Amino acid sequence: MSLLNQITEEIKAAMKAKDRVALEALRGIKKELIEASTAKGADDELSEEAGMKILQKMVKQRKDAAAIFIEQGREDLAEKENSEVEVISRFLPEQITGEKLEALVAAIVEKSGAQSIKEMGKVMGMASKELGGKADGKEIADAVKKILSA
Repeated sequence: MSLLNQITEEIKAAMKAKDRVALEALRGIKKELIEASTAKGADDELSEEAGMKILQKMVKQRKDAAAIFIEQGREDLAEKENSEVEVISRFLPEQITGEKLEALVAAIVEKSGAQSIKEMGKVMGMASKELGGKADGKEIADAVKKILSA
């Protein structure tokens, strides 16, 4: 089942359950996926990888918005954003973090032959391809910096 079909089925379930937060998040996902597949130059079919990138972007946007809302003392709005993050995250693969991420990044650094922080771009390119969708870009970058600085 394609991601778009899966989202459509989840929308139906959320409507039946009268889950407003999930419904709003799911409709937002569907809108983004449809826009991406009908954009100029797109071939009407969205790849799984492109769909995952869109979902990651949406999660990041909502996390950033929640952080801003908390900073401004609007916990009610931050809670809504965090609830949407939970709904969107259901469609992403399980995220790799911590020591496991560092071990994978270390293997990528070794494979690339990078020796210093000056070669971070090369390592990030490889790491983003291998870990795309499975780990947050900022966490990957932090792990690469840590390993190349050591």
